Amino acid sequence: MKVLVTGIHGQLGHDVMEELKKRGHEAVGVDVAEMDITDEEKVREVFSEICPEAVIHCAAYTAVDRAEEEEETCRLVNAEGTEHIAGICREKDCKLLYLSTDYVFPGEGERPWEPEDPAAPLNVYGQTKYEGEQAIRRYLDKFFIVRISWVFGINGGNFVKTMLRLGKEKGAVTVVSDQIGSPTYTRDLSALLADMIEGEKYGIYHASNEGFCSWYEFAKEIFRLAGLKVSVTPVDSGQFQTRAKRPKNSRLNKDKLIKNGFNRLPAWQDALRRYLEELLL
Repeated sequence: MKVLVTGIHGQLGHDVMEELKKRGHEAVGVDVAEMDITDEEKVREVFSEICPEAVIHCAAYTAVDRAEEEEETCRLVNAEGTEHIAGICREKDCKLLYLSTDYVFPGEGERPWEPEDPAAPLNVYGQTKYEGEQAIRRYLDKFFIVRISWVFGINGGNFVKTMLRLGKEKGAVTVVSDQIGSPTYTRDLSALLADMIEGEKYGIYHASNEGFCSWYEFAKEIFRLAGLKVSVTPVDSGQFQTRAKRPKNSRLNKDKLIKNGFNRLPAWQDALRRYLEELLL
């Protein structure tokens, strides 16, 4: 199958390309230089050249705090850019897999969010990603929307790399302890996305590694597995001011994966161990 992958310079797009090629698919990767998704004619031109049977859309504006000041740019990429892709997928009868986020939810309570729960984003990033979801649902029947959280991978920056750097530089870090969710390893997620795009079990899914933790607990495990002695101080998010408001409850219910024949991802601690073994070689 010929699959177009957007955002290949990001953490996830990089690993999706590797997974598809490993399975024998013809994966064609693009980033902004090859296909600026905010330019509808450029998107149409690339689709006409490549003629993909499926698209895995990883490209996104992901600078959550900066998005509060650059709302127009964020919306142009996450909402309008995604709408361009969805519209052309409809024209070409091409199935689409779109990566969304736990940030579409308001973040109150402790119950894991179901795929069909109402969205109520707290920040510009979450709102524009949800607008991308809405565009896909307007245009397409053959789609997968996969909401993920707390992503880490080899290619690009992430929380794990930031903690390792700060831990080595300072020997002490302060991390929020009242935001709960699940880390997601891009290698594990890429295998699931490839499983999905190979079939036709369309719909909205939640996907992250198994188990819940706080950012504080995540940081503690990073340092333990890396063998670093770093003092980690927990704080409430109210004491750790950021431009964009974050949800406290980012728990995602992933039962729909099992119901539709997909495998759950491994435990986040196991994923982190494997990631660090590769990262710290």
